[in-house]
Amino acid sequence: MTTLPPILQGIRGATTVERNDAGQIAERTRELLRLIVDLNGIRGEDVASAIFTVTSDLDAAFPAVAAREHPGWQDVALLCSREIPVPGSLARCIRVLIHWNSDRPKAESRHVFLHGARGLRPEWSVRVPGDEES
Repeated sequence: MTTLPPILQGIRGATTVERNDAGQIAERTRELLRLIVDLNGIRGEDVASAIFTVTSDLDAAFPAVAAREHPGWQDVALLCSREIPVPGSLARCIRVLIHWNSDRPKAESRHVFLHGARGLRPEWSVRVPGDEES
């Protein structure tokens, strides 16, 4: 049986914060990355890059700073940007797109949407301690 080499894949995630606070942005970013990494078995050396976006109401901290603290992510190319301000869109939201090399089928990838962002992609929502039942 021939095994295929790993291919570059994308995996998504999003979370929200209650307020524009540097500590909370960092905490929720770390929580989001930890779950994505754990649920998908992602190794730092397999991550090519990650793009973070934040809504325009979040400017207290860069999510990439918290991501840099994740084990094995010191040399990962990270970028932060602003989300398009579509009227009526979810507020105080942090999103991430991780590019990683994997031989897993795409259908087995576990995207992670937490807290207030669960409503964006209910099929990818993950409940964590402290979540409300909404």
